[in-house]
Amino acid sequence: MSFESKKKDSKKSTIVIVGGGFGGLTLVGSLSTAIDPLKHNVVLIDARPTFMPLPSTLRLVVSDVDDLMRRSLHPYGDHTFRNKLAGNGTFIHGSVTEIKFGEAGQGGSVVLDNGEVVQYDILVLATGSAWPSPINFPTESKSAIEEFVQARREEFAKASDILLVGGGAVGIELGGELRDAFPSKAITIIHRATHLLNTTYPDKYRTGLQKQLEARNITVLTGDSITESDASKLVEGHLSGAELVTEQGRKLKPDLVIPTWGARPNTSYLPADLLSSSGHVKVLPTFQLPAHPNVFAIGDIIEWKEQKSAAKAAYFQAPKVMKNIFEYLHLAEAAGSREINLSASKKSSKYSGSMEMILITNGKGGGMGYFDVLWGIVIGGWLASLMKSKDLMVSRLPGITGYTPK
Repeated sequence: MSFESKKKDSKKSTIVIVGGGFGGLTLVGSLSTAIDPLKHNVVLIDARPTFMPLPSTLRLVVSDVDDLMRRSLHPYGDHTFRNKLAGNGTFIHGSVTEIKFGEAGQGGSVVLDNGEVVQYDILVLATGSAWPSPINFPTESKSAIEEFVQARREEFAKASDILLVGGGAVGIELGGELRDAFPSKAITIIHRATHLLNTTYPDKYRTGLQKQLEARNITVLTGDSITESDASKLVEGHLSGAELVTEQGRKLKPDLVIPTWGARPNTSYLPADLLSSSGHVKVLPTFQLPAHPNVFAIGDIIEWKEQKSAAKAAYFQAPKVMKNIFEYLHLAEAAGSREINLSASKKSSKYSGSMEMILITNGKGGGMGYFDVLWGIVIGGWLASLMKSKDLMVSRLPGITGYTPK
């Protein structure tokens, strides 16, 4: 029996969460302590069968240090649903191809790539970002992910001169992990802007990160980039082993070129009228889609003038979405057929943004953090290592996923 037909036989309302990243899983965890399982079903859908914690993935694809294949790849399952959701939650492995929205806040359905249709009364979109090739993991199975990881490790081990194209967080952290694993390899990061990262962060932080990299014999080329033609070849997987001439005329001869530029929002399943020009989902301060009040969006995919991060989705957005879901359900029960205006409710929770904060690793022992409080606080290697670099927060994952690695 499909989930669609099950729903038709049930008087419960169904909350569907698409995306089991930090934001989606935090929301599941929050719902598990507050939901009435006699009134509501919860369904979690994710394109992959396992949780992929972004902070640990760059170390994962470089080497087998810290046994991250076992410790950080947590499968979804019954353990995902705890407390009041124990035995009352459903995980579905599948990629969303289309959302069929209901009329005027009525329920709709989620169409998956395997043809399955999942009906919803409340829908939360938390599909995150699509990342460049070193961490663009396959979706079909855990074994496929493991094969992908092994292939990346072999690729890095074989190379002698590695070029990372993009000096954002991914490029910086991958450079640090590569230097930990391969002390003598030539590693270069090329970045179009005059400083690493972007102008959200102060120059002292951006130059500090560059100095850390250069102190580890990682070459950093700023104010330059590979040509558009070479970038297109890199995306298509056809750029390797050739001499490159950068836009500033530098000649580079890497035997491995890795794209480490920024991510893009994973929203291809949505119609263009719901998206901004950058592909992000347009939302109200209540995280609702303006034309679909029973549909919420959270995390990397939302159009909001701030940097995207797992911490913001988990700590600053998910709690507000949970509160708004319950308030919406309460208003819907009281309103009957009348239009529901969640934004007008004094009990709704509105988002006004979060402070900018970032922790970037440089291998296990280094890194820097920035917190946009007071005058702007920058923390150095020792504290960054203690907070993130050493363990990449892997020891905290069971509390998020409900899974304990064996």
